[in-house]
Amino acid sequence: MKNITVIGAGTMGNGIAHVFAQSGFSVHLVDISQENLDRGLKTIETNLDRMIAREKISEADKQQTLSNITTFTDISEAVKEVELVVEAATENLDLKLKIFQQLDEAAPEKAILATNTSSISITKIASVTKRPKQVIGMHFMNPVPVMKLVEIIRGYETCDDVTKAIMTLSDKLGKIPVEVNDYPGFIANRILMPMINEAIYSLYEGVAGVREIDEVMKLGMAHPMGPLQLADFIGLDVCLSILNVLYDGFKNPKYAPCPLLVNMVVAGKKGVKSGEGFYDYSESKKAEKIAAQFSK
Repeated sequence: MKNITVIGAGTMGNGIAHVFAQSGFSVHLVDISQENLDRGLKTIETNLDRMIAREKISEADKQQTLSNITTFTDISEAVKEVELVVEAATENLDLKLKIFQQLDEAAPEKAILATNTSSISITKIASVTKRPKQVIGMHFMNPVPVMKLVEIIRGYETCDDVTKAIMTLSDKLGKIPVEVNDYPGFIANRILMPMINEAIYSLYEGVAGVREIDEVMKLGMAHPMGPLQLADFIGLDVCLSILNVLYDGFKNPKYAPCPLLVNMVVAGKKGVKSGEGFYDYSESKKAEKIAAQFSK
């Protein structure tokens, strides 16, 4: 595989395009607006400049990476001659189903269709295509250029050859692929989200404050980031969405989202992306200030 299309130029999409392009692949980056594409390319360029500053790549490497990316606003045009499509659009089931119907019609018959979903059923997504054996989950971690893990999720009908091809491809990107099966939350979020939810419940019930909860997990359990700060980084709306997928999928009350999380999302407090979550990011994205309503 040498020709790749990435759907979505947001945080995950531009990161995925970055790592493919840096690894020598020809990348078609697609979004609904040129403004989004320009913003995504700017992010890629900024991240490449950081790598130059750290002496990880050269200026020539940067220019080659950028030259490997071509932008499109038309999905049909972007997937005409590719071997793999990686969808990284918003975590919304209806949107993803619509995109995969389009991809199935427009992409070459032998092309593999992958999704970067963090929780939505691969089997469900594959069901709207005529090629369910060629649909697979390729769940990158954020930030994509830095994080090594790629969670490879097999749908109910995903074939062995496709799984093997995507595992090998992930190795070529310098990533570490881990194969899992298609059940709600897969592995990463099935374990992570209940921990984040329990941390929010601990705050909700007054067991400890924001800083205290995060410090315990950082200093006591060697986590690089506390669960509440991590929730802000992921996006509280995304955390809520994934917990709802887990709860709907298993019907187990242990996955029920904490009422505090629900209220914060309804109030527009979504974490870093909105400027405030469990921490205040109005002046910095480094979580330097604790939001007033949670400080102790």
